[in-house]
Amino acid sequence: MSSVCGFAAWEPVLRLMLGDDVERRAAQSARLAGRISQHGWSLAHRGPMSSTARIAVEDIQRALARGGVQEIAFRAEAQPDGRTMLGLVWPSPVVEPAIGYPDLGVLILADGSLPEPWLRRPNPVPGAVPAPSADLELLERTLRERLPDAVGASEEEIAAAEARLGVTLSEELKVLYRVTRVDWGDDFEAADRAGEAVGCELSGLEHLYAVDGAVRHLSWDLGAMRAVNTAPDAAVQGLAGSPGWIGFGSNGGDEFAVDLTPGPGGHFGQVILVDHEQSLGAELVADSLTDFVLGRVREERRDRRGDELPALARVGTGRLESVQAAAHPALEVLSIGTWDGTPFSLAPVAGLPRLRTLTAFPGTLSDPLDVAGLTGLEFLELGAREWRVLLDAGAVPRTLKAAAIKVCDQDHLPVVALANEILALWDRPEIIQTLIEGDLGPTA
Repeated sequence: MSSVCGFAAWEPVLRLMLGDDVERRAAQSARLAGRISQHGWSLAHRGPMSSTARIAVEDIQRALARGGVQEIAFRAEAQPDGRTMLGLVWPSPVVEPAIGYPDLGVLILADGSLPEPWLRRPNPVPGAVPAPSADLELLERTLRERLPDAVGASEEEIAAAEARLGVTLSEELKVLYRVTRVDWGDDFEAADRAGEAVGCELSGLEHLYAVDGAVRHLSWDLGAMRAVNTAPDAAVQGLAGSPGWIGFGSNGGDEFAVDLTPGPGGHFGQVILVDHEQSLGAELVADSLTDFVLGRVREERRDRRGDELPALARVGTGRLESVQAAAHPALEVLSIGTWDGTPFSLAPVAGLPRLRTLTAFPGTLSDPLDVAGLTGLEFLELGAREWRVLLDAGAVPRTLKAAAIKVCDQDHLPVVALANEILALWDRPEIIQTLIEGDLGPTA
């Protein structure tokens, strides 16, 4: 990685990002940040990339590939006279890169931690029953007509699958596997026939699985800002996963599941689609497996508005104009964006029982120590100065599972040292930063 650690390798990239040197022409230092990975980059610049800069980026990418490094973040500060300090931030197991942003990323304070929505268990629906369209005789007759040569599973095999999954399968799903075990080996034609008979790429009985919410989690910077939304009349609970979502087939990308934990307006054993492009919720496809096999599927899709008041509130310019307006016992996520008015107090939301996420743009809090009144925080994103206040006062919430430092017009290079102070509170490994001095020359 020696070639990456030389200032010359980065000089074309820094010049590209400096553009017309507005800051340095005004006798101010210019601060830059970005990241380059083996397969892409995030660089703040306008217009096309020069050939010189593109070659430099590609050279860095090749060096990363040779060194087995997936990504490197960088931060730089260029003085008006050209003196430049470049910091290279190396990958760390305790940092989750922020998707699409040059910020340092999210500090993971506990191994394997996930935002609360991805840990949410289904609410019980005691009155849930199969849909009127669930017809065991019709389902079995249809499947046997379509698959006359199929070999079904034994009751012992079905019982073993239930024991492995820890649930009692719906009667319709049992009928399906009593007709066919879905065990063709290399007989792809038989697999295709079964897929046509059922309506999807069918999984074998031994491959049935419960949809795991943790597998659908994308990242903390996105996940911490989401909230589970299940309307009172929803057919499907807005979860990431459930022990009662039993995946039995796919359409080549998304997964079909029989839902044993339906929403308040759903039916036990309904068929849902778990979209691979979505990380929460699922779509109702058919009221019953009988409907699904007979092609009586629903065309409407679930409401994707999802996160909204009172669980999620955004305060700032163009949004709510006060924290008081966001205060509600059901509030889970509070996001304070850019704001030109008087900084906000967090007193109106102190002690709210479900508030777990706070993000506040630098300079928008009247007193960062108000954070101490938020007793259930698991994710916190603040500016560097706000974090400094909390650290100096010993007031960083110990309930946190993850944290982030939002860099705006503040110094870039000290961010890693600040992050390491936060990580030290949880005895986490330090982030490594390589500092390189260089000279971009004075402004013209």
